[in-house]
Amino acid sequence: MKRLRHPFRPLLLSAWIAFAIPQLCQAENLAPDALNSTPETSLSSSPPIDSSLKISSFSYENKELDLWERIRAGYAIPDLDNKLVAGQTTWYSSRSDYILRTVQRGSRYLYHVVEELEKRGMPTELALLPFIESAFNPQAISTAKASGMWQFMAATGKDFNLKQNMFKDDRRGVLDSTDAALNYLERLYGMFGDWQLALAAYNWGEGSVQRAIKKQQAAGLPVDYDSMSHLMPLETRNYVPKLQAVKNIITHPEQYNITLPALENQPYFVPVEKTRDIDVRVAAQLAELPLAEFNALNPQFNRPVITGSSNTKILLPTENAALFKENLSKWQGPLSSWATYIVQKTEKIEALAVKLGHKVEALRDVNMIPAKMLVKAGSTLLVPKSAHAEDKDIAPEVAEKAQLVIEKAITTRQISYKVGKRDNLNGIAKRYHVSVADIKSWNKLKSEQVASGQTLQLEIPLGKSTARHKVAHNSNSKHSKKRHG
Repeated sequence: MKRLRHPFRPLLLSAWIAFAIPQLCQAENLAPDALNSTPETSLSSSPPIDSSLKISSFSYENKELDLWERIRAGYAIPDLDNKLVAGQTTWYSSRSDYILRTVQRGSRYLYHVVEELEKRGMPTELALLPFIESAFNPQAISTAKASGMWQFMAATGKDFNLKQNMFKDDRRGVLDSTDAALNYLERLYGMFGDWQLALAAYNWGEGSVQRAIKKQQAAGLPVDYDSMSHLMPLETRNYVPKLQAVKNIITHPEQYNITLPALENQPYFVPVEKTRDIDVRVAAQLAELPLAEFNALNPQFNRPVITGSSNTKILLPTENAALFKENLSKWQGPLSSWATYIVQKTEKIEALAVKLGHKVEALRDVNMIPAKMLVKAGSTLLVPKSAHAEDKDIAPEVAEKAQLVIEKAITTRQISYKVGKRDNLNGIAKRYHVSVADIKSWNKLKSEQVASGQTLQLEIPLGKSTARHKVAHNSNSKHSKKRHG
């Protein structure tokens, strides 16, 4: 796939985000159970990997063939052939547009994944696993909150040293998440000595697979994926069949009337180290890349600024990496336009905006704070640098520990109102700036008729006068005045 210098360099993906902050989104949910979450597990008690179970090291020498041939040459997982595989193969092969869109996305990442698999001596069909997990969308987030191309849950990601803070989420980073996923799969293969069972554990959890094995052994039954699938939940039962289906199509696309685009057997991107803070927009500009393409290669960054440290890398297509370095050496303006502010006391973002002299919409958008929320004391806000501020980077210790904690602002308080002889719902509603319908709902009233002496519960907007309300005076009653969070 030839790469051309921007602006003529075609985008492989037509619908990527256009703003600097990567937005989490659902992967294309076309396949049944397409997003398979990786269960959170504790790995502390797992046995060490038995290195004798690994397949022998594989080295691909023929660089003339395209990447598909390289993947096919490294297959090492026994084929699965059953009704589930047949069903999944039919499903995928009948949706050639979905296959090609997924291949288009994955073309950025496949060479790197294959390289890493071969370095470890792992089967190369595992490079197709993100096809099942996320449709090769590193921005994908499942309903179970698994994130990234390899769909790591938060806890499992932390077990594999994937950092998750305000500024970045390594579960979405191409290099870090791939390394973690292959570490995890390698570990699981060391536990079970079977790639199909390792894949089941990746989807279902190692503890679940271990318990299923014990159940099979106790019944004197075979211990393999096909024989044990009846013990698995539907998602896991279909997991390896889905991978096998994709493998079947990639192996013989002509049998399914699918023409795969040729993929060059060479790196799509290279890592570029950086030590200074830099805005995502500026980095894309220096690399002469569309913002969407930059974000597709660097989806782990949560904010419009990439904080600098000795370990920070950005990924760029090879030609654009050279452009980036050249343009950076000539750059005269500031690299970053953002600083941090530690919130001293819990208050509304509107109040903080006035205090800091910034537009509330800008602060709310860049910090992803919904309306009517309070920002808790100790939170870190990203704020625009003032025009006269020193060109200073965000301190690494601040970036590492930065967190934003918000809570819903209290906008009402509850009171108990004792109905007087001349009271009616309409008058009570007007007095306390609420609606008759609300009063009926709060008190489960079927009509607008109320009796003298009856006690009503009201949710009064804060700031409205309550001087004339009548409160039930029994302090032990559930109707006494109280504030709700």
